[in-house]
Amino acid sequence: MTKKEKVTKILELLREYYGPTTCYLNHENAWQLLIATILSAQCTDERVNIVTKDLFQKYTSIQDFAEANLAELEKDIHSIGFYHNKAKNIIACCQRLLSVYGGEVPSDLDELTSLAGVGRKTANVVRGNWYHIPSVVVDTHVKRVSNLLGLTKNQDPVKIELDLMKIVPKEKWIDINTQMIAHGRKICIARRPKCNECFLFMYCVGGQNLAKTKK
Repeated sequence: MTKKEKVTKILELLREYYGPTTCYLNHENAWQLLIATILSAQCTDERVNIVTKDLFQKYTSIQDFAEANLAELEKDIHSIGFYHNKAKNIIACCQRLLSVYGGEVPSDLDELTSLAGVGRKTANVVRGNWYHIPSVVVDTHVKRVSNLLGLTKNQDPVKIELDLMKIVPKEKWIDINTQMIAHGRKICIARRPKCNECFLFMYCVGGQNLAKTKK
């Protein structure tokens, strides 16, 4: 089986099991998705959704966040990790959105990553899920699953992103993000992978190597 054939089969199975999944972060517009994604760094989407349910009722615009009191915003998001830096970045991010982009969230990768607290992962979440621009998002699940499947040998998220862009058809980029995340949460769990339940096991280099060492 060629690598192209392997990738095609993996994509077919991921779609069969998880479908064209949607973004896990609750949002109604681009700036809400941007802020929710900033908050989601090293935090579960479930926790972020709990916090943003009240947060987006209190702060109803980019300007509200830009003018927020730092200590008060920290208190509002204190149940999320690294809340001090995240609060500071959200305020600075929204101030730049107002001063440079007229209160609109840009879709350009370089413009997005010029915002405080926004790296390639956050930028690609917004580009893919709001603007529907084909983008590969590399989080911990995508990193782990793509390495185990032998789709990349890199550990650096940017290099993994570029590797996946080369072998996954562009029209599949957005779907593969959420499908791999779903797989990483349900079956390919970091510390307790359910290899015996995995429909991708026959293509999993890492899983098969682990099975051999246990024999």
